[in-house]
Amino acid sequence: MNFQVTGLGLDKMKLDSPQSFLDQEEVEEAEDGQLLKPEAWQTYVERRNALQEFLTSDLSPHLLKRHHARMELLKKCSYYIEILPKHLALGDQNPLVLPTTMFQLIDPWKFQRMKKVGAAQTKIQLLLLGDLLEQLDHGRSELDALLESPDPQPFLAGWGLVEQRLVDLSAVMDSFLAMMVPGRLHIKHRLVSDIGATKIPHIRLMLSTKMPVMFDRKESVAHQDWVSLRWFVTIQQAVPEQFELRYKLLDPRTQQECMQCGIIPVATCAFDIRNLLPNRAYKFTVKRAESYTLVYEPWRDSLTLHTRPGPPEGPAPSRLGKLGPSLTVPSER
Repeated sequence: MNFQVTGLGLDKMKLDSPQSFLDQEEVEEAEDGQLLKPEAWQTYVERRNALQEFLTSDLSPHLLKRHHARMELLKKCSYYIEILPKHLALGDQNPLVLPTTMFQLIDPWKFQRMKKVGAAQTKIQLLLLGDLLEQLDHGRSELDALLESPDPQPFLAGWGLVEQRLVDLSAVMDSFLAMMVPGRLHIKHRLVSDIGATKIPHIRLMLSTKMPVMFDRKESVAHQDWVSLRWFVTIQQAVPEQFELRYKLLDPRTQQECMQCGIIPVATCAFDIRNLLPNRAYKFTVKRAESYTLVYEPWRDSLTLHTRPGPPEGPAPSRLGKLGPSLTVPSER
């Protein structure tokens, strides 16, 4: 599937040099400084305003910035197969088959193969979204250069190409917005094996998206020998979720320090890890727990925290008891 805008010839033109819309004779006439007639000037102003309106509303920098932010968010999302059962065959007493029952009917091997198809479809969709967004950025730059040019001739002699460019960029934007939502998975083979006299239900598979799990960097803090971690999901699911928290000591110095790592299943969005080494750096990652319907998860959030230094080494405890707690070391002046 290719959404590349072709046939316009604008990619071969330099729109920051508006004379590319004109014949050589017209360029020479424009360079001679010939004045426009009132009718031509009015047409130029109207068309220039139309282009300005398009760049302000339909292809504004603020809108493109939002789309880039949404694109970056999609790259961090988790993608799942969602089973949407339909009504069974006419006359069956059971109106719906629950998803849990569906999994009992679906062939496990075929479903694993379908998960690979879902992962491939998700990757292709993200690549196409990136390509469409790049086309929108490039189109915006081209039209910006045309609008900033003082030469009115491109709005007259070359307006047909510009107008077609606006139509095509609008189509690219529509394709981009439509593709932002994961679509239906295309099934070439039946997922339900032959179950004899039992009526085979109609199954519809969709790709669904879950927002990324991210650490709360303000609330996650390190203490001397433990850390308090907090994380969140932008859009909370109706059903409580399970998470997988990982940690490891960075740059371990001994074989025993290499044991400072672990994987912890967590059912909430907060957890404290204790018995850590003071004054050391630890890396933490968090993600959703593995799910049978997960097809693609390209990203997981990570956080590095440095535990606080321990108390300074001082006299032995017996000596401290004799000296008393009020003893302080005078500072040099």
